[in-house]
Amino acid sequence: MEIRHLGIAVGVAGTLACGALSGCKGSDKNSAATAAADSTYCNPLRDTDGNYVTFGDPFILKASDGRFYMYGTTDYTFLDHRCYSSDDLVNWTYEGVCYTPSDSTWTTDTFWAPEVYEHDGKFYMFHSSNWKENPDGDEEVFRIGVAVADKPTGPFKEMYDHPIFDSKYPIIDANLLFDEDGKIYFYYSRCCYKHPVDSELAEKLKKEGKADEVQESWIYGVEIKPDFSGIIGEPKLLLQPPLTLADPQSKWEDNSANAGEGEAIRRWNEGSYIFKHGDKYYMMYSCNYWRGQYYAVGYATSDNPLGPFVKAPENPILERNNDKGGDVYCTGHNMVVTLDDGTMYCVYHGRTAETDSITGDAKRVAFIDKMEITPDGRLVVNGPTTTPQPRPAL
Repeated sequence: MEIRHLGIAVGVAGTLACGALSGCKGSDKNSAATAAADSTYCNPLRDTDGNYVTFGDPFILKASDGRFYMYGTTDYTFLDHRCYSSDDLVNWTYEGVCYTPSDSTWTTDTFWAPEVYEHDGKFYMFHSSNWKENPDGDEEVFRIGVAVADKPTGPFKEMYDHPIFDSKYPIIDANLLFDEDGKIYFYYSRCCYKHPVDSELAEKLKKEGKADEVQESWIYGVEIKPDFSGIIGEPKLLLQPPLTLADPQSKWEDNSANAGEGEAIRRWNEGSYIFKHGDKYYMMYSCNYWRGQYYAVGYATSDNPLGPFVKAPENPILERNNDKGGDVYCTGHNMVVTLDDGTMYCVYHGRTAETDSITGDAKRVAFIDKMEITPDGRLVVNGPTTTPQPRPAL
């Protein structure tokens, strides 16, 4: 059984280029030849027309043809999925829409966070959408399904006329781990919608008259069937926001709730990405309001793919810098790209005041920054950056 994937996110139109075209201040956006020859790239990424790459929830597949394929949430409409290809992780060619729903599928609208895996000669896309099955008329009925294609560029078609399983509550942000023992593990995020949780923060905000309740998003994991038709066993709760104010994670995971960011008072653990390094499982995850100032990334580790996971004391490991003289905020929903020589990159979406003014509110743009696991097991992301960085050495 051969499984291929990597992780990254970016774009929306044209071809991505780095160096002179990739957002460095003072760059000449028309110098395509200079960019192609340049040894650096800059965040946020731009396409060859000089437009910012507006893509959220990144994912990259390294396919058996030797090329990289990138997928992500289409921020313009949320009504389809799109694909880019690259030979070098720097210059990206827009391949068009690779997934469009049909009337016969289980889906309706709001297509988020696609991840694509190559498996036994086929390509499988896991993604979330609202479900047609909605007898109570809920605002959110997200479930996760899987679509298949013969090529990484699609077209992807739903494998089943139903989600992978009925979670009984809205879920998003699918992620898979193909473990060394041959088992496949499936991770997802429970939405905040209709999920109020008692905590010390909730009690504090109630007493202050700032909230009647605080809703939360939690991360779960479970084994999945080899044909992706369902799950094996019951999902396990792996990560959730802190219950007490004394928990060190409260200092960053509670930022949006304390600031009143978002449509409701909520706390998030979402957008998980899991990988194994040595004998440890690392789960990266995002917290705070996905459109807001405080969206950031932390990580947790475990000896087993289904936990228990322990959050790192140094969290967050990727966060805004616009409060420290930088330009970037809303850094989150990341992926990890590991090159053949072991070099690791964290790819994520973020926002800046400039990109907001050009792309419009909530249009996320793509970033890629180097990361590492230190000898003592700590995960470090060297970002966010907006200055020239060395191009990945493939």
